[in-house]
Amino acid sequence: MKAFEVSGQFIESHRKWQPFALEVAAADESAAKEKTLALMGSRHKVKRKNIQIVVVKSLRVEEVTDHAVRHMLEAKK
Repeated sequence: MKAFEVSGQFIESHRKWQPFALEVAAADESAAKEKTLALMGSRHKVKRKNIQIVVVKSLRVEEVTDHAVRHMLEAKK
C-alpha cells in the first residue's frame, strides 16, 4: 500500500468550483482516484461527473499528515 495526495476540484453549488486536496492510501494511482471519487461523493454528496481530479502525487511515509492514512501504511508492513 502506498500514500497518494489527490488534488482537484468539485462543483459545490450552482457552478461554483471548490478546490480540494486529499491524502489516501491505495495500491496504485487508479485505486487512489477511485477511492477519492468514493470519499468525495459520500462526504459532500457530489456525483462523480462533477469531480475533476487534476494531480495524483505519490507521497513518502514521512510526508503523510493524515493520521488515518499513516496508520493504514504502518499496519500493512
